[in-house]
Amino acid sequence: MSKKFAVIDTETTWSDEVMSIGVVIASEEDFKPLSSNYWIITEAAKKGGMYSKTLEIPGIPSIKTDREGALSQMRAYLYENEVTDLLAYNANFDKRHLPEFRDFTWRDILKLAAYKQHNQAIPENAECCGTGRLKRNYRVECILSMFGEVDYKEMHNALTDSEDELRIMGYLGKSVGEYPEI
Repeated sequence: MSKKFAVIDTETTWSDEVMSIGVVIASEEDFKPLSSNYWIITEAAKKGGMYSKTLEIPGIPSIKTDREGALSQMRAYLYENEVTDLLAYNANFDKRHLPEFRDFTWRDILKLAAYKQHNQAIPENAECCGTGRLKRNYRVECILSMFGEVDYKEMHNALTDSEDELRIMGYLGKSVGEYPEI
């Protein structure tokens, strides 16, 4: 079996505290979800944030706990699945909010998805910087639209966003090692 990796997303409060963490475990073999977990950090969630309304979604199970419990369970989940690579869209944001996971290899999906030389779905007429990066419209929603998901709307739920970011990886068809470490 191919090496497993995790796609991670966090949502934060108005005061920039992590209030939820979504993790999807996948394999390079097909970039399909093997399993997932979703933690809501109860004390932070009470403070509220821009995406508080999407913290709890019917049909999406969550584990409600404190930050210490969430991070401990997340670490056990990653170890149990032999994950060493954590990928995220704009990974610096998530890595900064989860410093307890600096011993993992963090990789940024955005660093390939938003660059013309790595993403064949970027239109020829798209305005890009000299580096090949899109000047605008490189949000997850825009990138998935370029891949044909024109009706897609980002939910801003840490778990569903992780699943969406995994789909971008599937469309790009790049190995985990091709995503730049941050």
